[in-house]
Amino acid sequence: MTQSLSNEQPAKAQQSFGAMLQHARQSKKLSLEEASSELFILKRHLQALEDESFDDLPQAAFARGFAINYAKFLDLDAAQVATSFDATYPEALKLRAASNSELPLRPMGTLQRDSQSRIRFNPLLIVAVIALIVLVIFLFRMVSNASKNDQATSPVTDELTATEQAQGAAINTQSNEIGASGSALNLGGDSDNQSLGYASLQVILTDTAIINITDASGNSLMSGSQTRGDYKLTGMLPFNIEIDNVDNVRLLLDQETVVLDQYAAGKRASFELSP
Repeated sequence: MTQSLSNEQPAKAQQSFGAMLQHARQSKKLSLEEASSELFILKRHLQALEDESFDDLPQAAFARGFAINYAKFLDLDAAQVATSFDATYPEALKLRAASNSELPLRPMGTLQRDSQSRIRFNPLLIVAVIALIVLVIFLFRMVSNASKNDQATSPVTDELTATEQAQGAAINTQSNEIGASGSALNLGGDSDNQSLGYASLQVILTDTAIINITDASGNSLMSGSQTRGDYKLTGMLPFNIEIDNVDNVRLLLDQETVVLDQYAAGKRASFELSP
């Protein structure tokens, strides 16, 4: 009698699908939460399968499907687990399920996949997006630099007033330049200028000097401290000239040298110049 009971207990243990499921899960070192997340089956239903607590499971068809999926996930023999499930499942619950067979079946115990936790990023796609951003920035900089270069190379025309002409650096122009008053065009030679009452005056400074020059019309052709350079002026004769240091100044009236010593008193000179 005792020997027969001991033989029945191992046979019953071999048929216990719940123990097989639990042992396989623990062998894989998986928690119920991890298995539930992978199978999309509620944790309490997996626990009920391992405990063979059939009252906590949904209808027999669904519970059996859970057991088979659980067995496959744990690399068990799904057919053996299904057979053990069928042999262990209570007859009372089978009859109850049969009486409810006319009711529409509803899936129970499944979980929706957590879309946020399952998002997979394609590394190639990320690299492509970064490369596109870099390309857009590179093209934008090229267009910006090209625009700046166009602005830098565009010709700019400055009109010099009489004061700017007097205080500016030496400008090498030819005989057809416009005078400080802007009213006389040097269309011909020096004799033509003189016949029209205008003349060209070249001021050459070897060092800094204070020079004030006005023409007959009252236009200031040069005023104040001037730096070293070659200045070409045009105005109406005669010119009124004041120089504080004649040693640093040379004058040419219509390309003819003016002897400043004849007007100088010490290093200063104040005179009216005409041909």
